[in-house]
Amino acid sequence: MFCRRLWPLIDRGRLAHLLERERASYKDRNPRSLDAYTSSRHLFGRVPMTWMNKAAGGFPVYAAKARGARVEDIDGHVLIDFCLGDTGAMAGHSPQPVVDAVVEQVAQRGGVTTMMPTVDAAWVGAELTRRFGLPYWSFSLTATDANRWAIRLARAITGRPKILVNSYCYHGTVDETLIVVGPDGQGASRDGNVGAPTDVRTTSRVAEYNDLEGLERELAHRDVAAVLMEPALTNIGIVLPREGYLAGVRALTKTYGSLLINDETHTFSAGPGGCTRAWALAADMLTIGKAIAGGIPIGAYGLSADLADHLANRSDLDMIDVGGVGGTLAGNPLSIAAARATLEHVLTDKAFERMIALAERFTAGVQQVIDSHELPWSVSRLGARTEYRFASPAPLNGSESHDATDVVLEDYLHVYLANRGILMTPFHNMALMSPATVKEDVDRHHEVFSEAVGELVGG
Repeated sequence: MFCRRLWPLIDRGRLAHLLERERASYKDRNPRSLDAYTSSRHLFGRVPMTWMNKAAGGFPVYAAKARGARVEDIDGHVLIDFCLGDTGAMAGHSPQPVVDAVVEQVAQRGGVTTMMPTVDAAWVGAELTRRFGLPYWSFSLTATDANRWAIRLARAITGRPKILVNSYCYHGTVDETLIVVGPDGQGASRDGNVGAPTDVRTTSRVAEYNDLEGLERELAHRDVAAVLMEPALTNIGIVLPREGYLAGVRALTKTYGSLLINDETHTFSAGPGGCTRAWALAADMLTIGKAIAGGIPIGAYGLSADLADHLANRSDLDMIDVGGVGGTLAGNPLSIAAARATLEHVLTDKAFERMIALAERFTAGVQQVIDSHELPWSVSRLGARTEYRFASPAPLNGSESHDATDVVLEDYLHVYLANRGILMTPFHNMALMSPATVKEDVDRHHEVFSEAVGELVGG
């Protein structure tokens, strides 16, 4: 049974005191970042994107440069980076093969965007097929765009209006996905949804992850064009599938005539072919982005042969002009060259073996700290990605994961780690390994994490 809150060893007053102390240290440690933040006048929210205000110390640290698994801020601190651009830099920062490919494309070949195909694109498509199994691919600039286009294709193919997602899923800023299971068990708009074009229940249905009964109940309306899901939830915290769950999803989508779209943007951490290859999954479409171009913006979506044939033979669909969604810059030579370099030379099968081994080391070390203090916490791993949670056992769906959030405790751990040179993903307590990460980085995290927990419980 899921344990919503268990803090018998943690004094909340002590936690508040420690967080105040760490924030004061953070402020003293980062004067240039604080000045850059407070003096910013023409950026909405003072930052390039408002989510950058998710900073445990009260203001963000400003980057000066980055290489491999290290980031240096403008105050001169070098941080071990386990955030890695929230997956975008899973290949490490500026891996040399990607740098070489980008420089060659810009300086020697010329042409950042030409609105013309390149031979590299065919290579990347073939490599994505090798890794994920789907035979046909197209490109966008972000995974969000890839999801939007996959949704439109699903509606065109099935003639159905609705999309089904899991509660507290993450598929970028796709309007149809901002729906959760409410207290009454029915779909509801996610709190804080900004400027929704329509009531999300008009476009979408929702079911809890790991709940096949709830999924079948929603699919039985037979108005769902596609189930869009991550094979494992990530952005609400890592939530892993129960045995048989993903096979059940595939069976139910076939029974009720809905397509299945697997979003592997974050779950790519499971291995060189994501969860699809690691767990032998078979979706109708697959979307991915971020990591496959070494940090250069890109997205991609793959189609089964049946769907591609269906679309090619639909004379009523304009797949060139009206249907050519993706944007003028999609599939540009620069992002494609970066993708080829990343997939061919950086995020290779061999690299994933090493990254996953490091994540196993990370997981074991965190579990040891949890056990040594008898904390009611848990740690979950998805390939090269690991996360510790303030609940035991680990949550089984998005709503449970959301309920396990403790913002004050999370902020304390984040700012404590940052003050000692370790950068975690700002959302939750997630760490990602890159080809440039080394075991000493993992061990350093464990040293600091153990100190933070020891102070917290009074050890």
